[in-house]
Amino acid sequence: MGLLSGVLLLPLAPVRGVVWISDRLVDAAEAELYDPAVIRVRLAELNRALDDGEIDLARFEREEERLLDILDRKSPVPGPGVRP
Repeated sequence: MGLLSGVLLLPLAPVRGVVWISDRLVDAAEAELYDPAVIRVRLAELNRALDDGEIDLARFEREEERLLDILDRKSPVPGPGVRP
């Protein structure tokens, strides 16, 4: 980057900073979403909720399939309130 282009693009530095931070946040969120340990904990919580009668079998099967798809690194099925 030359001196002139550096000076001309200086006002965009805050925007580049925000983009960099948002990229790091997305990376962290994806790492947590696809972490096998987190998914196994969520599966255990889902089984407990079914055993306690907090959710019905249909919801259990939907959520279990979604979590297992994520665990298998398939393209996840969006859950309720999640945009594709």
